[in-house]
Amino acid sequence: MSYIPNTDDDIVRMLETIDVRTIEDLFSHIPEKLRFKSELDLPSPLSEMELVDRMQRISSLNATLQNHSSFIGGGVYHHHLPSVVSHLAGRAEFYTSYTPYQPEISQGTLQAIFEYQTLMCMLTAMDVSNASMYDGASSAAEAVLMSFRTNRRGRVALSSSLHPQYRRVIETYASSNDRQTFLIPYDKNGCTDLPALQSTIDESVSCVVVQSPNYFGIIEDMNAIERIIHSQGALFIAVFTEPIAFGILKPPGNFGADIVCGEGQSLGITPGFGGPFLGILTCRKELLRTMPGRIVGKTLDIRGNPAYVLTLTAREQHIRREKSTSNICTNQGLCALAATLYLACYGKKGFRRLSALNHWRAEYAKTTLSKVEGVALRFSSPTFNEFVLRCKRDPEEIAEKLLEEKLLFGIALGRDYPELSDCTLLTCTEMNSEDEIDNLARLLKEIR
Repeated sequence: MSYIPNTDDDIVRMLETIDVRTIEDLFSHIPEKLRFKSELDLPSPLSEMELVDRMQRISSLNATLQNHSSFIGGGVYHHHLPSVVSHLAGRAEFYTSYTPYQPEISQGTLQAIFEYQTLMCMLTAMDVSNASMYDGASSAAEAVLMSFRTNRRGRVALSSSLHPQYRRVIETYASSNDRQTFLIPYDKNGCTDLPALQSTIDESVSCVVVQSPNYFGIIEDMNAIERIIHSQGALFIAVFTEPIAFGILKPPGNFGADIVCGEGQSLGITPGFGGPFLGILTCRKELLRTMPGRIVGKTLDIRGNPAYVLTLTAREQHIRREKSTSNICTNQGLCALAATLYLACYGKKGFRRLSALNHWRAEYAKTTLSKVEGVALRFSSPTFNEFVLRCKRDPEEIAEKLLEEKLLFGIALGRDYPELSDCTLLTCTEMNSEDEIDNLARLLKEIR
């Protein structure tokens, strides 16, 4: 934002308008003892060239993905971002566009959302997609609310291998709706415990929420899970945090999931500092009327030309609040556009190759790192691009040591899983070269 200083005349006119004599009078309510009355010890002014150089040197001290090797994932992933994505998404007609309430002047925005919905249905093998949610956690929570509207049951089963933050958001949503949540434990292999699932769900359970690949990176037995859930008439909600996995893994829709939801950050959105994110939410067509947010449809105008409109908007902005499906009144339009451009850029074959590369890099890391003394794989189940390592030393201490070598080690699992206090969650994407993995193995040998 440009800095435009006020002239002395500007200041006088503004003070007169608000009936204040001096700028100091604006702070009269602040006690004298709390006021700073000395002169600020500021350095001499810099030229633009000097200032840019100073700021660049300061910013170079930050730990970034450009100057550090990162093995951190857990729901936020570092992937290559094709330049065409940010170039097109940054065009003014998309970057500054507002909510498409008037379809006659919003055809470009509406078509972009329609294309996004189409790609999300293809990605998850489901019938319907909305125009996106805030993030993966809110999408999962909204999916649970969809189950309440569908079967009117009062309990929610959450797999313990579901992302811990997703679990907490779902618990918050459920408790505010007077619903009960309970956990299904994971077994010795890091998968949802199927016997425990079989024995604990009954006709009071509205839905079961399972993530695959789960928080440990493990690929769940979705066929077996689906049979158990549907035998009790509950809804099967499948969650994901890494959509690139579906380049080589069968999507949840092929396993009979009723609702599929998750995080789309991997699809053309940089990790950032806590956002922005993209909540993906798709479902079977029978559940269309219970879906929150907005849905764009394609039709023909009076001249017979293709036209795009908001087909279903059961939001509190459009209908009576008590009749709405959610108080979410917007969508992540720009992030959804980025995901659309990203998938279109790679195409089916490119996306499959990207997914395979992620998997291969992780398998190389598993093989290489498990040879280091004092380090071992915690679970033996198949994984995609994340896996759990058990360490003889405290994982957080290891992470501190590795940070000195400009390497971001992983997520210490003891914070959310006390029984895994000696474990860390590592992630490998196409951005982690073999040299980086070999370097990590070397450093682990030195600090064991």
